[in-house]
Amino acid sequence: MFKGFLKSKIDTDPAKIESLLTRGVEEIFVKENLLQKLASGRELRVKLGFDPTGSDIHIGRAILLRKLKEFQNLGHKVIFIVGDFTAQVGDPSDKLEKRPMISGQKIKENIAKYKEQVSKIIDVSKADFLFNSSWLGKLGFQEISELAESFSIQQMSNRRNFKERLSRGEEVSLREFLYPLMQGYDSVEVRSDVEIGGFDQLFNLKAGRIIQKHYGQKEQDVLTTEMLPGTDGRKMSTSWGNVVNIVDEPSSMFGKIMSLDDSLIEKYFLLCTEVSLEDIESIKKKLAEGANPRDLKLRLASEIVALYHDGAAAKSAQENFVKTFSGKQAPEEMPVARAAKGDSLVDVLLGAGAFSSKTQIRRLITEGAVTNLATNQKITDPAALLEENMKLRLGKHQFIEIEVS
Repeated sequence: MFKGFLKSKIDTDPAKIESLLTRGVEEIFVKENLLQKLASGRELRVKLGFDPTGSDIHIGRAILLRKLKEFQNLGHKVIFIVGDFTAQVGDPSDKLEKRPMISGQKIKENIAKYKEQVSKIIDVSKADFLFNSSWLGKLGFQEISELAESFSIQQMSNRRNFKERLSRGEEVSLREFLYPLMQGYDSVEVRSDVEIGGFDQLFNLKAGRIIQKHYGQKEQDVLTTEMLPGTDGRKMSTSWGNVVNIVDEPSSMFGKIMSLDDSLIEKYFLLCTEVSLEDIESIKKKLAEGANPRDLKLRLASEIVALYHDGAAAKSAQENFVKTFSGKQAPEEMPVARAAKGDSLVDVLLGAGAFSSKTQIRRLITEGAVTNLATNQKITDPAALLEENMKLRLGKHQFIEIEVS
């Protein structure tokens, strides 16, 4: 009776498992094994790791968190690893040039609100929330040498991005070779049954299998998700400013989704919302029949804002957006940033989270995309200093109020 109770904690509903293994999934290795595990009723240890290379989690990375949540909803043990140690090394996945090391201080700043952001999606009270410095930082040279025996130089050199760089005569450091070994050792430390990641992580995820086998453990299965393009269709990148962060204010989040390239509407519905596949098929049909993309994006933006805030925030953001861009008015409510007289406009906008990088803000200013709403004049000097309260329009779909004291 007691054993039966334990087994009943795991949901083995075939429809839920099918959705888990198909929606937004790029590849599963080894699918037959994972399907068998999920159907067995045994609690699985499911691992996901993020390196804190930035302070905010965007909706592209949130796809992985939401997939992790699906495992959690079925009753499995989820393990979220903050790569505070591996971030200092730098993940070379999908990088065609050497990635710079990040300082320990910068990493501490980035992870300050990580748990809060992760808790928007998974129940952290029922998850293991771990930092890989707690075990990787203790490895000595002897242990690292043993770990390095798992891979040959040939295996590493044949990795696609390394191979391309080497063929161009560019440098690949031994530090970069160590990264997949470290991520793989994470799997050994937490004894993971399953690891999930983006498709660009496939080499590192499979490295975990090799290293687990090296240490006498059963090999984890690997699930990779589709990659989400940025709002402009390019790769989603904080440095390009084409991201939507899960901590963005509702009005800002709504505006960013409304700026989405029309060709991405269906993919964003699939990867970034919980709208049913039947509904998405209907949306696809409407687009093919010539429906106004703006109307579909209004729903898309509402769905995404409701996921990370709530329905009331989504409704308010939509009302503000429609009034602003149909009635050509400034919204009644907009994010507020506080500044001191003489502060740099660029620094204040960056600190307020309006954009992801100073480079992006300076580019918008020089392109005349920042407007003072009080005077209807464009601000074109990237070195502008703040002297008084201002309400600004940033690009097409963002607004901010700056209170200067």
